[in-house]
Amino acid sequence: MNLENKKKIVNDWFCYLHAQICKEFEAIESTKSKISKKFINRSWSKKKVSEGGGLSSLLIDGKVFDKVGVNRSLVTGVFKKEFRSKILGAEKNGKYWAAGVSVVAHMKNPKIPALHFNTRFISTTKNWFGGGIDATPCIKDDIEKKKFHMSIKKICDKNKKNYIKFKNNCDKYFYLPHRNETRGIGGIFFDYETKDWVKNFKFIRELGLGFIDISNNIIKKKINKSWTIKEKEKQYLKRGRYVEFNLLHDRGTKFGLNSGGNTDSILMSLPPIAKW
Repeated sequence: MNLENKKKIVNDWFCYLHAQICKEFEAIESTKSKISKKFINRSWSKKKVSEGGGLSSLLIDGKVFDKVGVNRSLVTGVFKKEFRSKILGAEKNGKYWAAGVSVVAHMKNPKIPALHFNTRFISTTKNWFGGGIDATPCIKDDIEKKKFHMSIKKICDKNKKNYIKFKNNCDKYFYLPHRNETRGIGGIFFDYETKDWVKNFKFIRELGLGFIDISNNIIKKKINKSWTIKEKEKQYLKRGRYVEFNLLHDRGTKFGLNSGGNTDSILMSLPPIAKW
């Protein structure tokens, strides 16, 4: 299979996954709201329309979700010279093709952790998959944490991926050095998966569907649990850490801004309210 066919197949999958995640989250939201909340969709293009764009879907101020964003994009172009050395295969001419899906869900109930997921396929002079899943609770729940990690490990093991390596990557990546603390309870993070496109693409698909199942299980378990103002304030403070990481350290944020992406879509991960 040639590279152009691979790109089309990958992008078709990301379009499908984007729609499925929105559908599932709307269904969850409808269980708590008499008036069904829907995602607001907004398409965008790069300044050069020929270089692609994406679709940003946002649901705000629901009964379950304070804010959840589901984005997909397909963009091409040339990286800025100062950024090329940071991207595999972009050192010589800076040309790239990139497609992906990203999700960030901030919950109304502080007992439900914030959830983050993304998968991507990037082509420069090299071609690779990357992505991950992680959770950021503000209230400790060891049983939930164990189930969360076991679910991800199961997907990795099935696809012969090194769960321990991916988990360690995540712990190292989602770390705030100025706070000397991790952002949440981790998950997995991987990049530069270049070998065996067919097997990697299978893993990417199963991880996307797995995210839907994991999210459903976590949210529905606690959707009807009561919470206090004190717990909500704790959530706001934890969100402050989320903001700090995404603005200071997040690779996706830097990649988006350096590839001419849509600023509002890039910053959709930021919560509606955060405190310090």
